[in-house]
Amino acid sequence: MPHDSVEGHDSAADRDAGRLAALYDAHAAPVWRYVVHLTGDRSGADDIVQETLLRAWRTPRILEQDPSTTRSWMFTVARHLVIDEARSARRRREIGVAEVPERIAPDGTDALFEAIIVEEALAALTTEHRAVVVRAYYRGQSIAEMADELDIPAGTVKSRLHYGLRSLRLTLQEKGLTR
Repeated sequence: MPHDSVEGHDSAADRDAGRLAALYDAHAAPVWRYVVHLTGDRSGADDIVQETLLRAWRTPRILEQDPSTTRSWMFTVARHLVIDEARSARRRREIGVAEVPERIAPDGTDALFEAIIVEEALAALTTEHRAVVVRAYYRGQSIAEMADELDIPAGTVKSRLHYGLRSLRLTLQEKGLTR
């Protein structure tokens, strides 16, 4: 009888190991590339990926979701771990001063990470979609100005802008930036 419970324990451990291996195979490389892109630190990325995978493995509801949803969740967790690490590293390097500075500069870490993610998402768009999105949102051009500059009908500009923004939104959601 004790032998049966040991076998049951081994199969549960084997299932856990299999789930962890499948999780690693499916998500580790993309999450690692994402973290390296955010930090530039290849060795530090390993620690972030390991912690991200461990948190996913410890969260059964995440593992039961669609793989793309799981990956988005993992990107978000990895991003938060990177931010936490950056903030704690900055705190370790702080030096006490006798007087508080007159102006407190806002922390630009989140804005920097968001800019990197938006840049990646824009790069994923087709050339035609990226051209109208950039002209509309970064140059402030009107539909008519874009149509004239690109030498295409205004209706085509509107269509490309619509589909470009939709694709951009989906890409940003996949990367965990859901505004």
